[in-house]
Amino acid sequence: MTIARPALLVAIDTEGDNQWSAEARRHQTFRNTRELERLHDFFARHGVRPTYVVTYPVVRDPESAAVLRRLLARGDCEIGAHHHAWETPPFEPEDVDRHPYASWLSDDRFDAQLDSLTAAIADAVGTAPVSYRSGRFGFCARHVAPLERHGYRIDSSVTPLFYEAHKGGPDFVDAPAHPYYLAYDSATTPGSSRVLELPVSAALDRTVPRAIERLYGRAPWPYHTRRLLRLARIATVRSLRPTFMTADAMMGLSRQLVGRGVPILNLLFHSSEVIPGGSPYNRTDDEVAAFFDRLGGYLTRAMSELNAEPLTFVEYADRFERRATAAAEPAC
Repeated sequence: MTIARPALLVAIDTEGDNQWSAEARRHQTFRNTRELERLHDFFARHGVRPTYVVTYPVVRDPESAAVLRRLLARGDCEIGAHHHAWETPPFEPEDVDRHPYASWLSDDRFDAQLDSLTAAIADAVGTAPVSYRSGRFGFCARHVAPLERHGYRIDSSVTPLFYEAHKGGPDFVDAPAHPYYLAYDSATTPGSSRVLELPVSAALDRTVPRAIERLYGRAPWPYHTRRLLRLARIATVRSLRPTFMTADAMMGLSRQLVGRGVPILNLLFHSSEVIPGGSPYNRTDDEVAAFFDRLGGYLTRAMSELNAEPLTFVEYADRFERRATAAAEPAC
């Protein structure tokens, strides 16, 4: 299914400060959530309708929850769920250091954590989430049925060419860039579930046969190999990640995807990346300012040059489902 005008989806993984650090995970702070209204004002100036996917500790922090309620009351955003397996009850104390992928959890543990996360968000903001993203992209096909049971309609954990199987994590190398209903036995193959996958936008920076893409994605010593390929200017993965990509690189990827008929441009960053020292990446005021310059430059160009239409996850899913239903109806 293709649409003439691409949807611009902006989803923020909204979590405690610097979740890359075990020490920060042990001693949670939420400086970044105090800046969400400033971030939302930035989005409003650009006409963006963001989706904030939020963790259990965030919604259990009273001040963070109050911020989220104020954002939701503005009527131009969505609050979804962001699942951190190491801090969503029930979890073990050692999980904070172990930093597990959700795919490592037993089915019973995953279901229990999903239940507590969903209930906590509904309690904090007054409405149950229907969009989901797994922390560390630790999603797998076993999660599809529980998501359905808990009322979720959308997942956005899959990123094409993402590969961390060497660390016990996911292998999304084969994932398509376009939206698809998930299968119950594969996270990267369209299937018959009612959960719509909205992949994070990513692709190689050049067109190559699919077999070559797979070889690139699953290359041995992936971080080292990909760095060498990038430095040699042979190939690199571009993604809509303003922390790592220039506005030009993100626009190049966007044009590539739109040219292939992909109907969404799905951009991701973490809420902690918008404050100095909240992540390993933007440590200073100048680095945060540069981040906003890249993000704002991309948003402006995506809407002016590609006519991209900002939507929340659920707004896009509603549109996708209407089109799918209309396409399935017999002609009169």
